[in-house]
Amino acid sequence: MNDVDEWFATKKPPAEAALQRARQVILGADARMTEYMKYGSPQFAFGGDMASFVQTGRKTVSLMFHRGGRIQGTFPHMEGTGRQVRFMRFADAGEVDARAEELAEVVRAWCAFAERG
Repeated sequence: MNDVDEWFATKKPPAEAALQRARQVILGADARMTEYMKYGSPQFAFGGDMASFVQTGRKTVSLMFHRGGRIQGTFPHMEGTGRQVRFMRFADAGEVDARAEELAEVVRAWCAFAERG
């Protein structure tokens, strides 16, 4: 059991099914993607922090992309217009499934960005 698994077992977040599904999509999109705990929340990274779950006490999923403004591509469900931070939000696991390919594309675009350095 890794730190993220322990977090799920201990925290038992209300949106656990959706969080776990998003986690599967992110980690499955590119073999280089890793996960770990930072600031009390699951983080996803390759070549630097990509994203983290935020507001995990809610019944929905909020995935914050720390440098999402640098991810190249058009992603209809990515929210935000600032220089850096972007969000993807999911109501439930079904919505994660419906947007899984878009989320995977974001992950692959991040990995391409991080690989360029």
